[in-house]
Amino acid sequence: MRWYEVRPVRFVLIGVALVGPTAAILLSLLLAGHVEAGVALPALLVNVVVAVAILRMIQTDTRRLTDYAEVLGEASAPVPPPELDSITAEFIASAMARAQQAWLDRESKDAGRAGLFEAVIDQLHDPVILLGPGREVRRANQAACRMFGDRLLDRDLASSVRTPSLLEATDAVLAGGASRSVDVLLPVPVERTLQARVKPFRTPGEEGPLLVLLTLHDITMLKRAEQMRADFVANASHELRTPLAALIGFIETLRGPAKDDPAAHERFLAIMFDQSNRMSRLVNDLLSLSRIEMDEHSPPTEQVDVAKIVRNVAATLELRAASRKVKLRLDLADLLPPVVGDEDQLSQVFQNLIDNAIKYGKEQTEVTIALTAPVGSKAGAVRGPAVMVAVTDRGDGIARTHLPRLTERFYRVDPARSRALGGTGLGLAIVKHIVNRHRGRLIIDSEVGKGSTFTVILPAVKGVATKREAG
Repeated sequence: MRWYEVRPVRFVLIGVALVGPTAAILLSLLLAGHVEAGVALPALLVNVVVAVAILRMIQTDTRRLTDYAEVLGEASAPVPPPELDSITAEFIASAMARAQQAWLDRESKDAGRAGLFEAVIDQLHDPVILLGPGREVRRANQAACRMFGDRLLDRDLASSVRTPSLLEATDAVLAGGASRSVDVLLPVPVERTLQARVKPFRTPGEEGPLLVLLTLHDITMLKRAEQMRADFVANASHELRTPLAALIGFIETLRGPAKDDPAAHERFLAIMFDQSNRMSRLVNDLLSLSRIEMDEHSPPTEQVDVAKIVRNVAATLELRAASRKVKLRLDLADLLPPVVGDEDQLSQVFQNLIDNAIKYGKEQTEVTIALTAPVGSKAGAVRGPAVMVAVTDRGDGIARTHLPRLTERFYRVDPARSRALGGTGLGLAIVKHIVNRHRGRLIIDSEVGKGSTFTVILPAVKGVATKREAG
């Protein structure tokens, strides 16, 4: 029920106000004898009819204006004014329409600004998370959802982030403490270090509960750079000491006792050349490993043909294999999907694996490089489609006690043999870090006396397969 329906007295009073003056004048004239009853009564009747018509028009316009106001309150688009009988009501309705349009314009601008801010926050490279008073995740940008999963929203932060120091800092700020900064270590899929800033937050102009704004900044590269500097100094000083000592010793010999001995010159210079090459390979491998570790947390984005890469690498190693009387055999599936990867780094992976197979395989044997597209459980820890490259040699094999440590820097099963064959002890470490960057998996299987198989499993592009080229 509306106000004009529950309070009809107002309309009666308006009617009296309209008819009253005219009725009083006619009654006075009638009593004074200036007007006859036959004239006064019809005039009074006309006045009443006009008053009733005016009241009905006012009531109708009022009802239409009220209905229009209710429609405007719920409308999200401009609503034209209704048809009205009085000019005054039309003026009122026009003013209401203009007010609605102005309100819609302001709302559109506010929504546009809010949408822009939302888009900017979503496009930020760093994760941003807004936590409620119960530590529940109220808002999270795309970077946060990519890092912790889409199920992050509307759940306790502890269900997605299990770092005690970060949860303690969040609870302390929610309890009224000052802003805090803590380091967060994410071990999977690749170990990363994040700097988390925890700040108290309240919506401007609102008296609400205290919230927390959590921002995370990836400082993995900084941490790795610090670690790499320390590792490089430690490793380089250790590994370079032997060839440097040999070079210094031979130089002193050539300048002293063997100064006039041509045969000694020839022999010592050859050894010095080998030692210099060894140092050069070591420095190059250390620098390569450092670059790979710097980029390990950032997966590649380009699509590459693994079969083509393997064929090219095998072709470059044919002469080396022939010098050791080893035959390279390629076994490629007919259809292989492309891999999301870095062509240069994958070439480095297969160069190391095939070169190792040639180096440690027995003479007059075969090195097999098999490429397949495994499905289901055969794809190992890689979800979805994958490409599997298995490099098998027929060498002496490796005892199982050594397998877990093969990818460690400078770890050698037989140090003397490795150095004699020109190994730096960094090849498999480089392979491991490149495979990690590609979010793949390296599997090592070996049996003493029979040989070893190094298998690389790489995530492939979904729904795409390329036919193997001839040759």
